[in-house]
Amino acid sequence: MGGFAESVRERVRAARAAVEEARASGDAYVLAVAEDELDDAVRVARSVDIDPGPAPGDEPGDEPPDGARA
Repeated sequence: MGGFAESVRERVRAARAAVEEARASGDAYVLAVAEDELDDAVRVARSVDIDPGPAPGDEPGDEPPDGARA
């Protein structure tokens, strides 16, 4: 399952990057679409027992500004 697992993880990484880009753009619609894609990618990964990796800000000492969660 190595190739499949890596493609699922890559989908999660790409979706996380898209969310960050959408946040930077300030476009609420683009952000909503990107967040939906990320939610779906993480859901798929977990449904097939693939660890999607930590979300940005989940590492100790990696708190986002103002304490908000990404």
